Amino acid sequence: MVISNAALPRIGLGMAALGRPGYINLDRSAILGSVTDDSPDVRNVEVMQKRADVVMDRLLRECSSSSSSSECSIAPSKPWFDCARSYGLSEKFVGEYLRRNGVKPDDVHVSSKWGYTYVADWKVELGEGEPHEVKDHSVENFLKQVEETSSHIGEYVDLYQVHSATFESGILTDARVHDALAKCRRERGWAIGLSVSGPNQDEILREAMKIRVEGDGDDDEKQQERLFDSVQCTYNVLEQRPGPALVEAREAGMDVIIKEGMANGRALRNERINEIAERYDIPPDQLALGCILAQDFCPRVLSGGVTPEHLSSNYGAARVADFLREKEEGKAVLAEVMEACRMESEQYWKDRSALAWN
Repeated sequence: MVISNAALPRIGLGMAALGRPGYINLDRSAILGSVTDDSPDVRNVEVMQKRADVVMDRLLRECSSSSSSSECSIAPSKPWFDCARSYGLSEKFVGEYLRRNGVKPDDVHVSSKWGYTYVADWKVELGEGEPHEVKDHSVENFLKQVEETSSHIGEYVDLYQVHSATFESGILTDARVHDALAKCRRERGWAIGLSVSGPNQDEILREAMKIRVEGDGDDDEKQQERLFDSVQCTYNVLEQRPGPALVEAREAGMDVIIKEGMANGRALRNERINEIAERYDIPPDQLALGCILAQDFCPRVLSGGVTPEHLSSNYGAARVADFLREKEEGKAVLAEVMEACRMESEQYWKDRSALAWN
C-alpha cells in the first residue's frame, strides 16, 4: 500500500503522557503534581482522564479553527490521536471521549500500537528493576491485543503499529506475525505500521521495508506487497541519524510519523535552540517541531502536550515550518538549528535511558 499523507493530519496528539500516571518526560511533577502520601490521588484514573479530556477538547478546537483558515499550508485536516496498548488507559480514554462527543469515525484519525503490555498498576514509582511495560511481539500477543484495541476504539482505528520493533524481538523475521498483520489489514481495513527506537532505528526501518506478504487477488494473481505502510520514528533536532532512512521510506510510499519531537523535553533545555528561538522571536517548542515538519521526508508529527496550552503552542509549529521551508531566511535558520543541536545518536539514547519515570 502506498500512503499519500497529503490529506492526513500533520500534527496529532500522542497519548503516552496522558494515558497513564507516569512517563519519562521532564518536569511532569511541576505540571501534573507529585504523587505523595499527602496527595495520593493527584494522578488517579479519574483525574488523568479528566486531564486527557481537556486536552482532547483543545485538539478538536484547534482542528476546527485550522480547517476554517488557509493561512498555513500544513494545517491539520482532522483531529489525530495516537494511542498504544501500553499507554495505560489511552485507548479507553480516547474511545470514550469520541463516543461521548458524538465524533464520527470519518471525522477523526486514530492510530494505536500493540506489542507492549502496561504492567505498572497505575503507579509512578516501582521497585528497582520492575518494568512499567513488557514487550511481546509474538503472534499470540498480537491476536490478544488487536482484540483489546478493537473493543476500545475499533471503529475509529486507521493505523495499527508494531510498538518498538527491534531485531531482538523477532518481529522482523516471524512470518506468522507478518501473515497475521496482513490479514488484519485485509479484514479490518487498518493500515499497518511499525514504530522504532534506539540508535539503530535506521537499520531496523530498512530491514522492515524489505518484508513482503501476499496481496489481494485470486490465487493465480496474488502479488507480493510491502507489509508496512507506515513508520513512527524518533527524530528531532538532537537525534537526526534516521533522516536518510526516513527519506527512503517516504520515497517508497510509506507514511512517516515522528514521535518524541522535543526529545522528552530535552530539546527545550538545549542552549542553542533557545538562543536561536529568542533571536528570531519564535517559541522554542514551535521551532523544535517546525524544524521536523520542514524536513524533506514530509513527516507527520506528534505533540506530547499534557495541557491545552502545550498543545496549542505546539500547533503553532505548522506556521514556523512554512517559514523554515519557504523563506530564504527561514532556510538559513533551519540549517543553523540542525547543525547546532545535533548529537551523536549513541549519546542521545544513553541519555534517554537515564530518564526516570516521574
